[in-house]
Amino acid sequence: MATEISATSLFRGPGQAISDNVVLRHDGGLITGISEGAEPASGPRSFVIPAFVNAHDHARATASSFGAVGMPLESWILRTVLGTPVDPYLTAASALARSAKAGCAAMMVHYTRPSGTMPLLDEASAVARAASDVGIRMAFAIAVRDQNPIVYGDAGPVLSSLPGDDRKTIEDLFVRAPMSPKVYIELTDAIAAAIAGPMVDVQLGPAGVQWCSKPLLEAVAQSSALTGRRIHMHLLETVYQRAWADQNFPDMVRWLRDIGFLSERLTLAHCIHARPDELEMIAASGARIVTNFSSNMHLRSGLAPIAAAHGCGCAIAVGVDGLALDEDDDILREMRLVQLVHGGVGFKPTWTPAEMFALAIRNGRRATGAPGSGELVAGNPADYVVIDLDRLDRDQIMPVDPMALLFARGSASLVNEVVVGGQTIVRDGVCTGVDLPAIEHELRAMYCANVGRYTNFQRIWPPLSERLSGWFEQQLTCD
Repeated sequence: MATEISATSLFRGPGQAISDNVVLRHDGGLITGISEGAEPASGPRSFVIPAFVNAHDHARATASSFGAVGMPLESWILRTVLGTPVDPYLTAASALARSAKAGCAAMMVHYTRPSGTMPLLDEASAVARAASDVGIRMAFAIAVRDQNPIVYGDAGPVLSSLPGDDRKTIEDLFVRAPMSPKVYIELTDAIAAAIAGPMVDVQLGPAGVQWCSKPLLEAVAQSSALTGRRIHMHLLETVYQRAWADQNFPDMVRWLRDIGFLSERLTLAHCIHARPDELEMIAASGARIVTNFSSNMHLRSGLAPIAAAHGCGCAIAVGVDGLALDEDDDILREMRLVQLVHGGVGFKPTWTPAEMFALAIRNGRRATGAPGSGELVAGNPADYVVIDLDRLDRDQIMPVDPMALLFARGSASLVNEVVVGGQTIVRDGVCTGVDLPAIEHELRAMYCANVGRYTNFQRIWPPLSERLSGWFEQQLTCD
């Protein structure tokens, strides 16, 4: 059905001025035209912009609720076992709806912690059903690892001093027979056959080089080349991963390039500790880097060289990674933080706010397989966000560029409406397809009942955490 929306101001995309008093038309999920010179609306003012993209996430519960606070990734990953999904559909629906409320048309789900309550194919189908109910576009990849489940090397020193029953508790939680490369590729193919479509892009998802053997990475590269399937992987997120690579795999990025792993089909999350020559190789391959500013701060991982990466030609996108600044999935605030920290020094900008916004949307859509560039132009998908311009421009003293205001004070609280493929999935800040408060209430009760299953793990945690810290500091010294 043909739809018209009036906007006080509208941002089409890069290199184009803000248009005032316009009417945007869409039909069949596509933008059919934009007319300028309309009469100013008599009601509340609005600012219409391309919908956002959460280009790296895991669709999990809020980590701090399980005590995973103020610790590095290497401890945080183990601690968050307490947040293992109690219901795959509800957990995914909660995370996807939070992203939708924040203005996202698309979200990457790098599925790192399955529930263990059902076959992975069924679990992927449950996540896809959640995305469909929310109305959001989704990229989905089962994260795979076949080595180093506890530390980046021999976990014997960490576990050997634990009593036998305690060691068994840890091994039962984290040490499993690895999936073979062949089985993983077959599983990904089966998931794609079951859930891939116009709104779902199934990808390959190796967890990270320190967690994946060379045969597994080679199999992923070969499958991607044969099928055109995208790959999503963490790379060099922490100082300990950098030290591991320097000790065990010093030519890692070059090797990934040489086997064809680096390509325009690849998205790499974090790259905090990538060096200039590695960034050059990533840029030359056409691969993207997703930066996750607040997650990096929460986990004490460091500041990524995003301005340098952009300067050498890397395509940059932005993700929340389940750890936004206030753990509220506010992707707009994440983009603002990236702009504030990496946007330049003095009179030498890295990019303008409008340029940064546009590249995050464009590259985020490429990372998630969403169609089109994200620009609000005829022929592109009708994926857009309506911002409350009265609240954004709260003083109304003089005309101010609304995009500049958005990057000065914008947050998800200003999102009035989110439209994806021509369908409204958020209206007046409320998800239309699912009852998010009810889902979160149900999940909270389920987690409260479930956490007792991990009593032994919680008792073991203090000495285990201390042993983890000692192992990483002794085995992987970082300059």
